[in-house]
Amino acid sequence: MTLTYIYSDSTAVLGPLATFSEPHSYDLCEVHGKRLTVPNGWNVIKEESSLTDIGPSEDDLMAIADAVREVANLNMSPDGSNAASTVKSASSQEGQIGRRGHLRAVPS
Repeated sequence: MTLTYIYSDSTAVLGPLATFSEPHSYDLCEVHGKRLTVPNGWNVIKEESSLTDIGPSEDDLMAIADAVREVANLNMSPDGSNAASTVKSASSQEGQIGRRGHLRAVPS
């Protein structure tokens, strides 16, 4: 979790782990986040993160699938053969090692 101080309001905000650094903010482990104390007269705002949003969304998964399909289509030559293997064999003949991606597209 991330602790952020707002000195002008005498407030400490404890929320989900921030994705970027801000002034007067500190990342805390769960144990220290639960044991947080503030000076007398200060307010604490605790923002609980929702556990239902863990993992990639359906849109994220579709974007990955579309990217894999696009790369697979680029590697296919017009006659339907795999252009990547043709490039690999040509480059190995020249003494260079061809490199293929580790993602594969599965035809539907």
